[in-house]
Amino acid sequence: MVRNYNASDAAEGETQYLGRLGERIREARSRRGMTRRSLAHESGVSERYLAQLEAGQGNISIALLRRVARAMSMGLPELVRDEPEGPPELALLMQTLARLSPAELDAARHVLGERFGAALARDRRQRVALIGLRGAGKTTLGALLAAQRGVPFIELDREVERGFGTSLGEIFDLYGQAAYRRAERQALANVVAQHDRAVIAAGGSIVAEPATYELLLSSCLTVWLRAAPEEHMARVQAQGDLRPIAASAGAMADLHRILATRAPLYARADATVDTAAIGIEESLRRLAAAVEAAARG
Repeated sequence: MVRNYNASDAAEGETQYLGRLGERIREARSRRGMTRRSLAHESGVSERYLAQLEAGQGNISIALLRRVARAMSMGLPELVRDEPEGPPELALLMQTLARLSPAELDAARHVLGERFGAALARDRRQRVALIGLRGAGKTTLGALLAAQRGVPFIELDREVERGFGTSLGEIFDLYGQAAYRRAERQALANVVAQHDRAVIAAGGSIVAEPATYELLLSSCLTVWLRAAPEEHMARVQAQGDLRPIAASAGAMADLHRILATRAPLYARADATVDTAAIGIEESLRRLAAAVEAAARG
């Protein structure tokens, strides 16, 4: 479960991140045998500002931080990542992989899959994740499938709401999308850590957050519940939610665009079940069959 989140949490989180960033810069500089003065000379960032930055007191711009990273022969993503640093072996492995050609990377992926894939695949087959736009039937079919399999049914959005202690609308209004995305990823990580077997209903936009979606795909047997945009809209309205119509006269056009841009991402799922123009019972039958077929594959 994600803990309650408020404005003081946000400020504390930013302070902690700046502290980690400063420590990462200081350690990277030391590993390279660079003094603060030499780093200032190479990057064009003042020595005084670098001192503040390393102390976790400077909120540097991306452009200046890019100069600092280049001066230490580092990639900017490596410097600004939000996660704690992994073991040295992981960093060495990533450096090795970065030097490989696309064909060599594909070969490496197959080698790793043959060596470690069986255990990972066995774990992920025990968790089923449902993805798709609102109105696809994730909640209804997910609860039924969970009951059928005798496992917990978990909605990620409800986990996020529970952590914040308020609704999704309030979360977006008060804390913004970035805070929601962080909480969504943490909620998924918590669910995966706490449940070996479950059916999970993910938010429709989870596919737009690469790190969270990769975690979902690697941890769960994933099924895309698909329907036509018109059917998605009709189902949402039937549930009493008129916001899509009230928010925009071009809501249907927006929905078509969203589905078009997300379709290639949704298609990365292990299986696809089309729920258009069929009832709940038949949709559940198809979903259960798709899950069994994907698990055997």
